[in-house]
Amino acid sequence: MSRIEKLLEFLEATPADSFLQHALALEYIKEGNDTQARELFETILEREPGYIGSYYHLGKLLERQDEPDQAILIYEQGMDQAAAKKDNHSYNELQGALEDLEDQQ
Repeated sequence: MSRIEKLLEFLEATPADSFLQHALALEYIKEGNDTQARELFETILEREPGYIGSYYHLGKLLERQDEPDQAILIYEQGMDQAAAKKDNHSYNELQGALEDLEDQQ
């Protein structure tokens, strides 16, 4: 059974589990399925805006899809959430991704 199949099985029992959805999105990215990954990240962040880890990965995905303005918005939203939670590590990671993207433009 693949990781994706296992995660989908776990999600049957707890369909709104952000951790499982995030893990599934990362597996989809590994397979090159950015569409499914994006849908999951967006679902997570709509339901649970404080799930900070998804902002970074969604931002990177948007960069790959040549949507830099959307990526910037996502990084900024993630930085706001990280600052509110006093999560300096995540804030710095998102800020670094944002600065790298802005330097490329």
